Amino acid sequence: MNPDVRRQLIPRGDVLRLVGVLDGMKAKLLDAAERWQLLDDTGHVPAAPAYADLLQHAADAQSLSADVVRLTADFARSPHSTTRAGRAVLAHLARAATMSSNAAPHFAETAETALSPRPAEATDRHYRDNRMVIDHATARAYLRRASESLRDAATELNDHLELHRFFPEPSRQQSPAPPPGRSARHR
Repeated sequence: MNPDVRRQLIPRGDVLRLVGVLDGMKAKLLDAAERWQLLDDTGHVPAAPAYADLLQHAADAQSLSADVVRLTADFARSPHSTTRAGRAVLAHLARAATMSSNAAPHFAETAETALSPRPAEATDRHYRDNRMVIDHATARAYLRRASESLRDAATELNDHLELHRFFPEPSRQQSPAPPPGRSARHR
């Protein structure tokens, strides 16, 4: 076997663990993007948006982002990040870290706008409400994009697992064939 190719392989167990972590984080980000809503059942901004709930969106997004950034930093420090597959995974993780980091400020802007006094004029209210909708939707979009980047990193790793089929683990390789003229019993 070519030793250069063997060095490029990330151990199967490490790949499987990382894919599990990525799938879990991806699900959390996507769930938050779907669950955290600004609009009421009629599709409008409530007259008195719940500031505490909106601020909690920002806090929870910050926590999710910290998890993604921590995972990215840990992977970047690992020897796996220097392999061909590892570099591709790291690029997806870096994108996820960037996207998730951008979500919290937009949720915070939504909360800040919700706390501001409701304008008396309809045009000003409309502008304020639109600003909140745009900020909140942008934050949710960042969470979805981060989730997609984590999905892409997991896909890279799953594709990398396919290489393991061609290079079995040394402990799984068969013992060498006996020399010609000797049977396996006479070893």
